[in-house]
Amino acid sequence: MANLKSLAKDTMIYGMTGMLGRFLNYLLVPLYTATIKAASGGYGVITNIYAYTALIIIILTFGMETTFFRFSNKDNEDPKAVISTSLLAVTGVSAFFVLLVFLLLPWLAPAMGYADHPSYIWVMAIVVALDAVQSILYAYLRYLHKPIKFASLKFAFIFLNIFLNVLYFWLFPTIYKNHPGWVSSIYDPDIGVGYAFYLNLVCTGLVTLLFWKEFKSIKYKIDWQLLKRMLEYTWPLLVLGIVGILNQTIDKILYKFIDPSENGQVQLGIYGAACKIAMIMAIITNAFRWAYEPFVFGKSRDKDNRETYAAAMKYFIIFTLLAFLMVVAWIDLLKYIIGPDYWEGLKVVPIVMAAEIMMGVYFNLSFWYKLTDKTIWGAIFSFTGCAVMVIINLVFVPRFGYMACAWGGFVGYGVTMVLCYIVGRKYYPINYPLKDIGIYIGLAVLLYVASVLIDWGGSFENVVYRTLLMLVFVAVLMKKENVMEKMVEFKRRHQKT
Repeated sequence: MANLKSLAKDTMIYGMTGMLGRFLNYLLVPLYTATIKAASGGYGVITNIYAYTALIIIILTFGMETTFFRFSNKDNEDPKAVISTSLLAVTGVSAFFVLLVFLLLPWLAPAMGYADHPSYIWVMAIVVALDAVQSILYAYLRYLHKPIKFASLKFAFIFLNIFLNVLYFWLFPTIYKNHPGWVSSIYDPDIGVGYAFYLNLVCTGLVTLLFWKEFKSIKYKIDWQLLKRMLEYTWPLLVLGIVGILNQTIDKILYKFIDPSENGQVQLGIYGAACKIAMIMAIITNAFRWAYEPFVFGKSRDKDNRETYAAAMKYFIIFTLLAFLMVVAWIDLLKYIIGPDYWEGLKVVPIVMAAEIMMGVYFNLSFWYKLTDKTIWGAIFSFTGCAVMVIINLVFVPRFGYMACAWGGFVGYGVTMVLCYIVGRKYYPINYPLKDIGIYIGLAVLLYVASVLIDWGGSFENVVYRTLLMLVFVAVLMKKENVMEKMVEFKRRHQKT
């Protein structure tokens, strides 16, 4: 139980960082969708470019975050050598990538559909390279149990990025309309959505400099034998990472090729904006991941680890289901995160959230092959799920548009999750409380169906009704988990100490 409390504490710190950070980043969504009309397709450009960067950063880090935690917790490895080797390896690959992008830019930009804006490509190439280097440094902070600095650097980027975006997407354009001479030296309306990428580069570069203490503390030397062992461990993680992120982004990458028309770009922007509301699940799963990964590897030698993993899985599912019902209940309020031009895409939100829950469950299940060094299985699972998703997109997007993207993710993650569980029962069996989990899932599905079948005719009435349904879930949770009794017991023990 003490270990679960430690996990909960770290999850709270990293979770608040992730949740508040993602919430603050959400301020960019209403900003972009209010200033970039859906019909222009501009938000489709942002959605498409960031889908590429999400894929590329997986390639540039090639699983080194997880590998760093695995090797830094091995008895026969030197943690200092591990961080040095990890950082230098990722930095070298990232530098080579940037050089390659500049050399191939004349061919790359037209192939991606941005012949008129090649700067979008090279700017984001530098951004993603810096992000890859930062990912190892953030992992190092987590290893050192420095959540405060972790959070401070995350927020430094977020606040600076929001501030500059408000200037260039709202304040400067407003001033330019009436007094163009005042800001013409620092603002050009023809750049448009390009500012989203250029400002990202400025913020990422400045935050990288704030890691100067970590840069100074590391003794830079590559242990080639160590690197060889790390690469043997990490290459399946790279494969599963690529395929895993493709499960999240392939629809946004393929859409531009499946429907290259202007309307296709518009529809992609609507889908991308609606998905932002569903990303509350990504906030929760990422917060859990940041705390859970070092926790699992640090606890891998304990005797009671499997019991702890089973309990963690149950509570993860409970709280993600609660978050699902919360978003469904308040969708009439949350829709104002995006501009009215994009509201037609709200129908994908429950589907995308359900897919995110299954991705989180898969992440929890996946530790069996990481702890047993059988990471090849992760690549197989992820590849299978991705193949399912690609097929669904290619077959059904031309007919059903972005709805096929949403359902493709749902089915793809479902296949991946089920395969991981079935094979994991053989190699690393964990007695998950399936009965309890099934009860919570069944209740959540029942309440969701009740929320969509009855429409009270007004936003206020619907919010109240759906909130009451959500509270039914909370009441069952508190009763079944004896929450009140545990709180009384905790208070009693606290008073004694």
